[in-house]
Amino acid sequence: MPKVMIVYASLTGNTEQCAEIVEQTFRELGAEVELIESYSADPTYFEDVDIAIVGTYTYGTDANLPDEIVDFYEELEELDLSGKIYGTFGSGDTFYEKYCKSVDDFSEQFDKTGAVKGAESVKVDLDPEEEDTKNLQAFAKSLLDTFNNQ
Repeated sequence: MPKVMIVYASLTGNTEQCAEIVEQTFRELGAEVELIESYSADPTYFEDVDIAIVGTYTYGTDANLPDEIVDFYEELEELDLSGKIYGTFGSGDTFYEKYCKSVDDFSEQFDKTGAVKGAESVKVDLDPEEEDTKNLQAFAKSLLDTFNNQ
């Protein structure tokens, strides 16, 4: 049974809803999963799991990382996560030019760790609708498939 950790940052609750959908999907698929808020997480926690996931929102017109996940982001780059599978998702607002940029920032950071991207990132416009729920469920299944096929 693979071990999965989902670290997330959520201001309005939208990204937290997404994280809960991913968590529930992994549970239904038989994975051992832990969901943790970014301010309580340390990137080294990912060393003890098979699948590492970050969910984040993007803040403001400059498309900044949320303050509560900046340290986590910076420390993540220093890890060697070779052999691990990663995935990223998040919420944003299509009103902004750099829609969900923090999701892409985390994908780039994971690439530096040697982890393997196990699914395409999922970006949700504001709160998750029915189609977003399906995309998040498919995201979790793809991560698990990638793990099982490595």
